[in-house]
Parts: sequence; structure tokens; C-alpha cells
Amino acid sequence: MTTKTLTIGPKLKTAIPGPNAKRILAGDDKYISPSYTRSYPMVAKRGRGIVVEDVDGNEFFDFSAGIAVTATGHCHPEVVAAIQKQAAELIHMSGTDFYYESMVTLAERLSKIAPMLGPHRIYYGNSGAEAVECALKLARYHTKRQQVIAFFGAFHGRTMGALSLTASKPQQKRRFAPLVPGVTHVRYPDVYRGCEGGPQDAEKFALGCARFIEDKLFKTTLAPEEVAAIFVEPIQGEGGYVIAPTVFMQELRRICDKHGILLVVDEVQSGIGRTGKWWAVEHTGVHPDIVCSAKGIASGMPLGVVISKAEVMDWIPGSHASTFGGNPVCIAAALATLDVIEKEGLLQNAKEVGEYMVKRMADWPRKHKIVGDVRGRGLMIGVEIVKEQKTREYGNAERDRIVELAFERGVLFLGCGPSTLRIAPALVVTKDEADVAIDVLEESISIVEKNA
Repeated sequence: MTTKTLTIGPKLKTAIPGPNAKRILAGDDKYISPSYTRSYPMVAKRGRGIVVEDVDGNEFFDFSAGIAVTATGHCHPEVVAAIQKQAAELIHMSGTDFYYESMVTLAERLSKIAPMLGPHRIYYGNSGAEAVECALKLARYHTKRQQVIAFFGAFHGRTMGALSLTASKPQQKRRFAPLVPGVTHVRYPDVYRGCEGGPQDAEKFALGCARFIEDKLFKTTLAPEEVAAIFVEPIQGEGGYVIAPTVFMQELRRICDKHGILLVVDEVQSGIGRTGKWWAVEHTGVHPDIVCSAKGIASGMPLGVVISKAEVMDWIPGSHASTFGGNPVCIAAALATLDVIEKEGLLQNAKEVGEYMVKRMADWPRKHKIVGDVRGRGLMIGVEIVKEQKTREYGNAERDRIVELAFERGVLFLGCGPSTLRIAPALVVTKDEADVAIDVLEESISIVEKNA
């Protein structure tokens, strides 16, 4: 493992959790919904860049970015200034019933970076799940069709429509039936687990996953003229940071074009520069009909966005709306976020630092018997942990322990999928900061591997 002498890094002053954190954890246990998933006892107080300080003064390197949300880092000065300025001017009037100039300004900016040809129309909500709900309703409204196709491993949100599309963990759906009808799930092309061969076998497998829709599904159980949309993540987030091969996305586009189906890409986690481009789907050259975005779009403020081809967003007033969607403070944060990303060259930084990190970890499957795969685009990187490489059996307990050990050493990671460790720092992360995190991660992997 590479050892470097750096002046930067986590600074832990107390036992973890510290006394103040323990007090708050006790209150959380008493008052807060037990449905929340917490990986470790991190009680955040303040943040700047990739550093988060807890209530006991311990400083952590955040390589989760608040679940891929704080795109420009925690409390970027320009984003904070934009929020403060707007909050002192106008907090709310409801863009559903009145007008804000900033709603148009942001829509113009988003139209310029949309991953498909314009003209476009924009819908504002409050979250990724709301963006997906909007896209689901819009697809049914525009096409006058009811059926929808989604993929195993997908995570589209937890509201009832989005949850009906979600297929990543049984607990997310347990005891909530009946869900919204009309959703059919098919296999997503997880090349690591789906094929044993090289690139040619991987391409054949990916094509097979897409062609199953037309060759089997449409010939047995689902009439294509009744399908409104195919919802797909260009990179599955909760499913394990699994990248959809280009041939798969191209085949979905072909199927949609042939049968009058809308292609909806969920870029809630992968969009707004995380992969080194504005949108992950841009890596494939495929143009979607609808894009769902949230998370990093406003660097921590709640904003969900749907970007649609203008001819698709053809519903009339009253069809769908949101009281708080497009809140002026959130839009101010989003405009500042786009400004920072462009001005500071963060798309290029995400690409370069991401490639640097993947290169540093590329030999881990050879060095560490519990590392099955390292994959990623930009700063959306997954390290798959396995019990044994030959069988590829999921190492979910091992992954969780690695996350805990890294936390104890001052670096925040999260898991995704059955046994993948996700690396998703803010787009401002430097190579030196990445080195610190990778060293901690490899040390944690080595400990778990030794004790296995």
C-alpha cells in the first residue's frame, strides 16, 4: 500500500462516537423514525469542501458527499451566498400558482446542457423520487399507455409510483402492497456477474438483456403498443454502481423508437457532473426522451427536476404540480451550483480524479482476495466486495465492516447493492484527498481480509 506524508487528512479528537454524539444518538433512538438506514454513528455539525465536522469536533473526509448530493462540496461559499441572498429577498410564493423569473432562468440553463436535442420543457419538484413520479405520470399521459418497464437492481425512490419501479431490496417494498400496477421488471446487464468471458461476451450479454424485452417479453406477456416508457439508470446507484454498457443503452433506444415507447433515464445520482460529463447517458451517445435529476443539482438544497422533450410534456394545467417545487431558494442554489461547476472546471476534475482513483485501485482484485471488481465513471466508483473471487459470492458483511473501519479512521463511505462499496466524493475533491481516502480504504480492506 502506498504511504504518503500529507498535511491533510481526518482529525479525530475523541473516541467515536464522542460524548455529544452519544447524547444525540440517544435522542434519535427515542424520537426519530426507525426506518432510516444509518451505517455508523456520525452526527454532523458543519462542513466545508469534503470535510465534515461532528458535534465533538472530529473532522472526517466525506467520500459519500451526503449520498452524492453536495456536488460542489459542503457549504461552497458561492452556493451559500446565493442561498442567503435569495432567502433575504423571497423564500416562497409557489411556482405552481405564480411566477418566478428564476424558474425560467434555470430552465434555460438546463436546456443548454440537456442530453437530448431541444426544445425542452422543465418540471420542478423537491426530490429524486418526485422527479420519477412526474416522469411516470407524464409518460402515461403523453402516450395514453399504462405499462412501464424497469430493471432489477433499480432504485427510483420510495413514493408509491417510484417504489413500484424500484427493485433493489425487498425491505423497500415489504408490507406496502398493493403498489402501482403496470410495471414489469427485467434483467439489468451487470456484466461482472452476468458473464464469465471477456469484452465480446460482455457485449453479447448486455445485448441479450435488452433484446429480451423485444424477443421474449413483447411476444409472450406484454403488448409493446401498451408500453408507455422504459425507465433505466445509465449507472445503477443503489443497485451497486453498475454501469450500463453502451450497446445496451443503444438497443433500448432502438426498441423505444420502433414501438413508440419513451426512454426515461434516471440521473438522480449519476447526473450533474458526477461521471465527468453533465449526464452519465452522454457516455453512451444515446438521447433520452425524459431525464430525471435531483441530488447534486442544488448542492444540498431539495430540488428535483424533470427535463423533457417539449413535445412530450404536453399535459394541461392541473395535470401535475408541486407547492414547493422550484422554490426560489433552491433554484438560487442550483444556479450557483451550475456556475461553480463551470467556472471551476469540475467536470474535468471529476473525470481526472476519478480516473486517478480507479487506476490506483485497478490491481486490487489481484492484491485482495475479497475485492471482486473495481468499476466507475468519474467520481461514481464502486468496489465490489466478495467472500471469494471464484464464486463471486456477495461479501455484504465484509463490505459493511470495511465501511465501519473506514469511519473509525475518519473517512466516510457508504455501501450500495448487495456488497459494493460506493466512492462518491464532491466534485471538488483533489488527488491528495483521494490518496488519503484510498489508503484508509485499502487498510480497512486488508484488516477484514486478514480476519476473514
